[in-house]
Amino acid sequence: MAAGATPHFQNQLGLPSIEIGAKEFMCIGALPPFDHPHIFIDMGADSEAICPYCSTLYKHNPRLGQTESVPPNAHWHDQAA
Repeated sequence: MAAGATPHFQNQLGLPSIEIGAKEFMCIGALPPFDHPHIFIDMGADSEAICPYCSTLYKHNPRLGQTESVPPNAHWHDQAA
């Protein structure tokens, strides 16, 4: 991802999978303060990746924008930033 910040996604609901528009992203697990270490994940040529901390299966959906997700509230950004 050449430009902009790396999108962060969370799985507060504990869903087995989340669709996202990014192929390079950070998984934070649950919402702060219960988040896990922010893990960089690069799907590369694959269309799915599993977070090694929380086991969330992320599925790339090319119809979504870089910060879009299904469910729509899975994208996270630091309110202080």
